Amino acid sequence: MTDCPSPSTGVPAPVPTDAPPPAPGPLCGRFDHDAGRLAEHAAAAERALTALPPVPARSREERIRAATVHAEVRGVRRAFLARHTDTVYGLLTDGLNRRPRLPELVDAAAYRVPGLVPTREQMAAELRHVQAEKEGREIDQGRFCGAVLRSPVAGRHLVETMLGPTPRALELLDRFRAEGRVELDTVHVERRGAAAHVEFRNPRRLNAENSRLIADLDTAVDLVLLDDRVRVGVLRGCVTDHPAHRGRRVFSAGVDLTDLRDGRIPLVGFLLGRELGYVNKLLHGLLTDPAPGAGGERGVTKPWIGAVDTFAIGGGMQLLLALDHVVAEEGAYASLPAAEEGIVPGAGNLRLTRQTGARLARQVVLGGRRIATTDPEAATVFDEVVPADRMDEAVERAVAALSAPAVAANRRMLALAEESLDHFRAYLAEFALAQAERAYAPDVLDKVERRWQERERRRAARGSRT
Repeated sequence: MTDCPSPSTGVPAPVPTDAPPPAPGPLCGRFDHDAGRLAEHAAAAERALTALPPVPARSREERIRAATVHAEVRGVRRAFLARHTDTVYGLLTDGLNRRPRLPELVDAAAYRVPGLVPTREQMAAELRHVQAEKEGREIDQGRFCGAVLRSPVAGRHLVETMLGPTPRALELLDRFRAEGRVELDTVHVERRGAAAHVEFRNPRRLNAENSRLIADLDTAVDLVLLDDRVRVGVLRGCVTDHPAHRGRRVFSAGVDLTDLRDGRIPLVGFLLGRELGYVNKLLHGLLTDPAPGAGGERGVTKPWIGAVDTFAIGGGMQLLLALDHVVAEEGAYASLPAAEEGIVPGAGNLRLTRQTGARLARQVVLGGRRIATTDPEAATVFDEVVPADRMDEAVERAVAALSAPAVAANRRMLALAEESLDHFRAYLAEFALAQAERAYAPDVLDKVERRWQERERRRAARGSRT
């Protein structure tokens, strides 16, 4: 590999033939050279990490050594991305002519630019461990995704790509149009008149979000937006069989913290995928024509109603911030327990302030405040509060009101005024790395472990009583 010319002479500096092999050199700004240097740094880092024991068996000194190795090679990755993000993205998309979805994009980057992000094999090895025992390679994925999203060209292209329909939805569309219903693993979608009702079905976990539910919701939202007979979408949680709320509907308990503890909440497929995927589609609609210059003709948007039974926690409350009308039963509440859990509540920080005001948003996000239907501030989150036995009736009234022909066009313009795609892109660029780092922070790992142990103790106690 040819070295970059030295600034003073324009030729590589001579190296004595009896000298030891040099350490990987600095980056110079030329892509091929810098990619080679990055690969050398990453290979050296892998050798150093391989020489250490597995993460759970490392001593304090060995953990410090591993952290130093990661910090050094991540510095090289950061410098490389600062110079070459658009070039890398252009290579991965054939000059913006292909639209790989986020998981495919990250996977391809590992092979096109060795050392930039973890390989498929490295990530498969990570999945064999609980969160606290992983090497933390998702942090490198977060840095790459953040750099792509930070680029006005590459980031906008990726955001629009993720607003396109999923292959699974396209496969199911004809059946949904013909039968008016689709049963997915964790979501039921059913057309009733002008509305399509999307019901979350993870009853044992209080409709908490896991990887399966996220994928199913992405498909379900696509189907609602693609079916011309549907004018309004409705989100609601199913009846749960969880001991604490057995026989009651629950909207959502947020992220499945057990899966987070067990290492089954991936950054790319879940934490970023949900924000770029179905949650963003709820607000900005579906991109059906990726050709530039088509304006509003490029996609389809529809109004959405949320029916909140019992509570909407974490990711559940995040959904409410992207909806057009929220009906809640008396006694329900919403919360974003980010400070308690230690992670970033998706795009909640972006959207909550404009809905509740800055001071209340800080109380919710930083202080863990719940907003109940009985609070004076309830109107900032809930449009309508009704008795539990009047929920169905209230939802139907909202469907009728939002089915008017002009609603879709006006809600699209409201969404553009409140949050442009570039505003969303810039926020998510910072979220990508912040969330990745928080998912491996010691306080988060300690909290999810303690919650898991407490849940296991309660389960054992219930088993002993029966």
